Amino acid sequence: MLENRIPPPVVMLVTGIAIAAAGRLQPLMPLPPLWRHLLAGGLLLAGLGIVALGVMRFRAAGTTIDPTRPDQASTLVATGIYRFTRNPMYLGFATMLLGWAVQWQSVWGLALTGLFVGYIHRFQILPEERALRAKFGAEFDAFASQVRRWL
Repeated sequence: MLENRIPPPVVMLVTGIAIAAAGRLQPLMPLPPLWRHLLAGGLLLAGLGIVALGVMRFRAAGTTIDPTRPDQASTLVATGIYRFTRNPMYLGFATMLLGWAVQWQSVWGLALTGLFVGYIHRFQILPEERALRAKFGAEFDAFASQVRRWL
């Protein structure tokens, strides 16, 4: 019932709010401010860059980036960052959430990031892969056998 229903950016936003709430209630990962800001900023920027590379590759291929409509994909993108991960946008979201957890000094935020990954895997990635397999067949199977889902 939840498959491809809630856009992943919304899931990320809700998870980010939960991480901030957990961090305010009980910060459990004390880091010196400089290290915390550098690590958090690095993770946030890296995540944003990973997402941007995925989006740019989809745009260049002229295919949809709407994650709720994987059946609308017009091309199987297997170049650029997609040579290293089948899901750079979700990998980028998870990386940004890790940065957010570090910024809020929240060990609970690390757990919430894990929940985000599990949710996205079950309710977004697996349905997307079924749709792509149905549409692109052996081409998708070859891609999936050569490139990992996450890293």
